[in-house]
Amino acid sequence: MFMYSKSITGFSKFSKAEKIAWLKTNFLADYGESYVLSVFQQKESDLQKVIDGFSENTISNFVLPYGLAPNFLIDGNLYCVPMVIEESSVVAAASAGAKYWQERGGFKTTILGTTKIGQVHFVWNGESSKLISIFPEIEKTLRFKAAPICENMAKRGGGITKVELLDFTGKEKGLYQLRVHFETCDSMGANFINSVLENFATSLEDYFVDNPLFTDAEKDINIIMSILSNYTPECVVRAEVSCPVKDLGTFANGMMAEHLAEKFRMAVRIAHIDPYRATTHNKGIYNGIDAVVLATGNDFRAIEAAGHTYAAKDGQYRSLSYCEVENGIFRFWLDIPLALGTVGGLTSLHPLAKLSLDILGNPSAEQLMRIIASVGLAQNFGAVRSLVTTGIQQGHMKMHMMNILNHLKASDKESANAIKYFEDKTVSFAGVRDYINELRK
Repeated sequence: MFMYSKSITGFSKFSKAEKIAWLKTNFLADYGESYVLSVFQQKESDLQKVIDGFSENTISNFVLPYGLAPNFLIDGNLYCVPMVIEESSVVAAASAGAKYWQERGGFKTTILGTTKIGQVHFVWNGESSKLISIFPEIEKTLRFKAAPICENMAKRGGGITKVELLDFTGKEKGLYQLRVHFETCDSMGANFINSVLENFATSLEDYFVDNPLFTDAEKDINIIMSILSNYTPECVVRAEVSCPVKDLGTFANGMMAEHLAEKFRMAVRIAHIDPYRATTHNKGIYNGIDAVVLATGNDFRAIEAAGHTYAAKDGQYRSLSYCEVENGIFRFWLDIPLALGTVGGLTSLHPLAKLSLDILGNPSAEQLMRIIASVGLAQNFGAVRSLVTTGIQQGHMKMHMMNILNHLKASDKESANAIKYFEDKTVSFAGVRDYINELRK
């Protein structure tokens, strides 16, 4: 028998049933049955075992909607894009943006780079000029020692592309960094990169200890850490759309193409000037990007971290997208870092991640970069277009209406009546609640 208390040792060794019993006793005493945990468990035990292995101390699964955004014409190829997200209107906006630009030539993309970065941070208190002078020999030694780790990656066309020595002694005494550039082909490459970096760290220590060029004092090198960087400013893709301004069409409230183009351009410009607006503007981009990153089993936290750092690369946080209207042409584009993988990790283990890649035609990492950037641009286009025409709430709240009706436990008949009633009205929680209450009277 286990003694249950809120403070606990050895929790990870409990069985799943024991973890749930401890949770109920200490935190859910008034909750009743923990049916919600069992409902979302996979009935197929082998599949649940795989899912449990993705994390630690698992007691159930958290379910998010898995949807599809069709009609993405990207570089002449048509895609139906899987998206995992809980926010109302995101998939609808992406789909609408895809359909709109499909009729105007689709999305065009360019891979601007695929390099990823790793770092070895170390402290050494010798003369920096001496270290700099012998660095070519150090690099040669490090590459030689890491060659066995790089062998398989090299066969696929990847590996270490560049090694730099950075001197930070002007900011912190004795601090240096090895900045290592990698090509990881279709894998995200985190494990490969970190393995190489740790090998570099060990080899660097050995080099200083074994080299007769160094005095006893100079042999003292302190490795602080070895780790990849999620900032990937050299792993960037551009997605863009363009068409003659006259082909943009007409919009809500009778807004003409020329007026829309200029308002749209100014809205994007504001997101370059004002960080408060830029934050929300870029969040809209990541509504689309995160949803596809999740669906394909990639790391949305790393993707977002890189993107937000990239947005502030000149010292101020700015929009990741750009717009220009010149010589009668409307052009809208996005440059964004996307370090993705299509082999290894969750992409191979999670059944829905594998399905997502199948739906997308089993793309390479570069192709997936192109697809995801295009979804981000479509999402951004839809959001900005709504802001400068009808306002964001009209479309968003209509999509949110089903959530409101579910919250109010509306019947099918009540829901149908409410949807018809609010077709030409502003949707709000209070308004829908009052309407349903009137129906029930």
